[in-house]
Amino acid sequence: MDALAKILASAARGGFPPPDGGLTVLPQPSPRDAGVLALTGHTVVFADVPPEWVRRRVPPDDLGAPLGPPFLSALCGRTGREAGSIDVLLVLPPGTGPAPRREELREIGNPVETPDPAHPRVADALAHRSHVRAWTTADGGTLVTGTGVAGRWEVAVEVADAARGAGRGRALAAAARALVPPDEPLWAQVAPGNAASLRAFLAAGFVPVGAEVLLWPAGVAEAAG
Repeated sequence: MDALAKILASAARGGFPPPDGGLTVLPQPSPRDAGVLALTGHTVVFADVPPEWVRRRVPPDDLGAPLGPPFLSALCGRTGREAGSIDVLLVLPPGTGPAPRREELREIGNPVETPDPAHPRVADALAHRSHVRAWTTADGGTLVTGTGVAGRWEVAVEVADAARGAGRGRALAAAARALVPPDEPLWAQVAPGNAASLRAFLAAGFVPVGAEVLLWPAGVAEAAG
């Protein structure tokens, strides 16, 4: 297990680095994944750049600097990548949420697994994750799982406008537990302004861990957008 995977695994169990304003610089866990993870009082930069280069650009007394535009712009210029959105990072720890039963899927509208790589949610997931699988429901719900940063299991959901307001997002997020190994944490990234999605994941038992921005090669970022 690489260093970033260990930090994530510990955070999923409620164990975090000391909130001392520290900065950890790690190599990328894979050629695909680079970014910045902000935890309470501690930041992790995972990118193939010299630690000294990072520390010269992050004032030690500015906890917000690693996610600020000046540093992210410099990091993108150094790596030749583009920054995605700054998301809230949430986790459903192992042993929490609904029991991992496939019956949970029938309760959200008999979803059908779709292998269509052109489906918008699938196309986005394929650009950022491995082992991608997706399910759609008759009323317009979509549930996507896959492995993302440092091999963590991730989930994304989408609910059609006509089906919103009935708890469908929460049910989709909760049902994802039945689709990944039961002993693995399940992660989600949600835009801070997407209050409906945040409420759905919180209601499904996910807890906030920190904030995260991922850096993508320009072609990947454009394809995902």
